[in-house]
Amino acid sequence: MDEEEEFRDLAAGHALNALAAEDEMRFQELLAAHPAWDTIVATELDTAAALAEGVGDVVPRPQVRDALLSRIAALPQDPPRSTAPAAPRPAPAPRRPRSRMWFALAASLAFILALGIGGLSLGRLLTPEDGAQVALEQIQDAPDAQSASVTLDDGASATAHWSASTGRAVLVTDGMPTLDEDKTFEMWFIRDGAPLPAGTFSADDAVSELDGAFQPGDVIAVTVEAAGGSPSGLPTTDAMFAITT
Repeated sequence: MDEEEEFRDLAAGHALNALAAEDEMRFQELLAAHPAWDTIVATELDTAAALAEGVGDVVPRPQVRDALLSRIAALPQDPPRSTAPAAPRPAPAPRRPRSRMWFALAASLAFILALGIGGLSLGRLLTPEDGAQVALEQIQDAPDAQSASVTLDDGASATAHWSASTGRAVLVTDGMPTLDEDKTFEMWFIRDGAPLPAGTFSADDAVSELDGAFQPGDVIAVTVEAAGGSPSGLPTTDAMFAITT
């Protein structure tokens, strides 16, 4: 990473008041060395102000905050610094890219939690299941939220949640059988009699969002397919269950 790219990252964090003390010192050091880069700072400040303008006070759900923090905690981090005097070095070591990745995600967290950005945007930062949980909460908060459940012969259960106003649908499963490595569960929207692939999940995925926009009247079905989903885009086995919306 060259100095200007590093400075742009730091300037974004500075505009969000999200820099650690060490990064703030580095930001000031680079700005002093390159006064012309104050235009970058001005641009980042304007961008932050424009994004914040008109956003009301929204308190993010605890589950969303916890999911984001768990993702940050899972990132590789620099080892703790020793308090013992360091031996002289010929030149300072270059800043490591993973430190920048930590900063970028931490800055995003600070900004998102400050603005209360909605679940649709938050889902882009989370794992698929975390994103599905956010989608589920958005559906449940919708005035037209609906759900329906089925229980399979082996005791497994599945509940579909949907909302026409959000255009989203989520499947919550429990006790689904573990499949061979070359197999997966695939979700489908059955619309006007035609199956539309809507993503895959495993027995470990308790909450899964269906890909694509939900439409009222869709039937939500699940089949067992080859790993990665049916290569033809059509079901190759009978549905394990189907839920009418």
